[in-house]
Amino acid sequence: MNPEQEMTSEGAATSSLADGTPDSMRLAEPASPVPDQEAGADSSLADQADRHALYERAVQCPEAEVDFVAELFIERRGRPARSLAEDFCGTAAVCGEWSERHPDNRAIGTDNDPAVLAYARVQRLAALSAEQRSRLRLIEADVMDVGPERSARVRCEPVDLILAMNFSWWLITERANLLRYFRRVRERLVADGLFVLDAYGGYDAFRVITEERAIEDGVEPSFTYIWDQADYDPISGLMECAIHFEFPDGSRLDNAFRYRWRLWTLPELREILTEAGFHNLQIYWQGWDENGDPDGHFKPVTRAEPDAGWICYLSAEP
Repeated sequence: MNPEQEMTSEGAATSSLADGTPDSMRLAEPASPVPDQEAGADSSLADQADRHALYERAVQCPEAEVDFVAELFIERRGRPARSLAEDFCGTAAVCGEWSERHPDNRAIGTDNDPAVLAYARVQRLAALSAEQRSRLRLIEADVMDVGPERSARVRCEPVDLILAMNFSWWLITERANLLRYFRRVRERLVADGLFVLDAYGGYDAFRVITEERAIEDGVEPSFTYIWDQADYDPISGLMECAIHFEFPDGSRLDNAFRYRWRLWTLPELREILTEAGFHNLQIYWQGWDENGDPDGHFKPVTRAEPDAGWICYLSAEP
């Protein structure tokens, strides 16, 4: 079960709600520096690779995610959403797509990793027009420091939509801290706003496993994306995962991203969201095609099958 397969944001930021140890201060972190470098005659494909670009090719589809949340908002709220906040935004792919969609759309991406935001500014903003860039704000900060009140360290107006995607909120490993984050999200939404987040699970989610997927998208070089669930503790619910990339020349980029988070269950998530003041919670379950592969379509459900692996979205109203 590959939790990254259909999801779309990199989620490289963390929060002061993390457990406070130095190793937990970044959600997605290279095991060793992966510098940008010029391609040399003797350099391997791994040496030449940019881990953020590989990640986007392997797991991101911002067009599909924006389609989903935009249609969902109209369905739930009866009007189009115009302002979006992407928490743990990583390379801000969703923010960029949102800003491109409509001349009235505004996006805010928050991440506390300066390296990934630097990539976003160079790669994401450069692809937008000056007018589109003027409607996209990137913030280097803890997501808990962003809010509409005057006392907030980073002040932002309330928004229609807040997204916490790619399981980035799993970095928050204590229940009390997750409750604080959800309450903070609720404070940042307009009265008829919507909070959308994702989760994955299934019995394979609790296992130590490695899965590979070939990325052949017409862009060179092709590569193999490797999802590595390296450790899981059933007592604490904490798990360690990593993403590796392997290339046709035999070179590898190991531990391009590492994750230490808690595997939260849907009953826990629903209980904490309700305690935080959200209501009208709805689960959207991913379907399967005729080959037994994820089809990328998410439909509202009240019950689901106990599959080996599943991915879902959840929406909540403030």
